[in-house]
Amino acid sequence: MIFATLKADGPDGQLIAVSKDHKRCLKIEDPVSNLLGAAENWDRIAEQLLAISDQLANGDGSSLDMSKLASPMPRSWQWLDGSAFSTHGDLMQIAFGLDPIDSDRPLMYQGVSDKFFGPTEDVTLPSTEHGIDFEGEFGVIVDHVPMGTSAEDAMAHIKLIVQINDWSLRAIAPIEMKTGFGWVQAKPACSMAPFAVTPDELGEGWKDGRVCLDLDIDWNGNKFGSANGAAMDFGFHELVAHAALTRDLVAGTIIGSGTVSNPNYAEVGSSCISEVRAIEMIRDKGAPTTPFMAFGDRIRMEGRGLDGSSPFGVIYQKVVRASL
Repeated sequence: MIFATLKADGPDGQLIAVSKDHKRCLKIEDPVSNLLGAAENWDRIAEQLLAISDQLANGDGSSLDMSKLASPMPRSWQWLDGSAFSTHGDLMQIAFGLDPIDSDRPLMYQGVSDKFFGPTEDVTLPSTEHGIDFEGEFGVIVDHVPMGTSAEDAMAHIKLIVQINDWSLRAIAPIEMKTGFGWVQAKPACSMAPFAVTPDELGEGWKDGRVCLDLDIDWNGNKFGSANGAAMDFGFHELVAHAALTRDLVAGTIIGSGTVSNPNYAEVGSSCISEVRAIEMIRDKGAPTTPFMAFGDRIRMEGRGLDGSSPFGVIYQKVVRASL
C-alpha cells in the first residue's frame, strides 16, 4: 500500500491512498483521516486500507496532483534518528575532529517531530554561516511498540517506510555535541518524500530490516551520490528495539537510518556535504574545499527501486532565507 497526504486546513492534512503508478488516489476519511491516526489504529483499520488499495488496483480513484502533497506525515509524536552507517560515522569524526565512539550500541538522538517539510516546500533557514547541509536517509513508521520489545518482534511493528532529508547546520553541531546535551539548534525540521509505503511495496528492496535501494541525490542539478541503504550496521528492527529498551514507543514514532553511506564512496558518492568535506581532508591532507549550501540552492533526492522505480517519489527543494 502507498499513502500520501494532501495539504489541508488542519496540521495533519488529508490522508489518501495512492495507486502503484502514483497517478490516482482515494481519500481515506473514516474512521481516520490522517496518517498519524492510521498508525495509531493500524490493526483495526488494516482490512479497510487493503480494500481501498484493491479499489485503486481495479482502476478507481481520481487524478493525483503532486503539487498538492504535503509530507505524508506532517507531524508526529516522536522522531528518533539513528546513525547506522559506520562509514558515515568514521568520516564525521574526521570532519569534526572528534574522538572515536567506543560502543557497540546503535547511535540515536531525538529530533524535531512537530513539523516535517513537504517534498517540494521551500526550506527556510536563518543564515548560511550555520553551515547548511542535507542528509539523505530512509526511515520507518511504527505502530505502538511495547517497552522491551526484541529486535525479532520489532519487525512486525514496522508498518511504513519513508525517505527523509535530515537537514543539519554543521557549524553549530560540534558546539552542541561538546555540551553533552544533544542537538537543538543544529537540527531544524526534516523533509519527507511524498509517499509512505508498506514494506511489501519494496519487494526485494526490503531485506533484513534494511532498505536496499540506491538514494540518488543531485545538488543544483549536479550528481552528488547514489549510496545504497543495504549497508546499515543495524537494521531498522534493531533500531526500534534499541529505542524501546526502556520505554514504549507511541504509534506514529518515526525512526531514521541516519545518512546513507557506503564504504566505496569514491565510486557511489555521498549523501551529505560533510562527508565530501571529510573525504577531501583525507585525500588532500588539508582543509576541505566543497562549501556548504547557499540560499537559492536546490536539492533533489530519490530512492530508486531495483526495477528503476521511485517508490517514495522525489524530494525537490530550495533553501531560502527565513524572514526574521
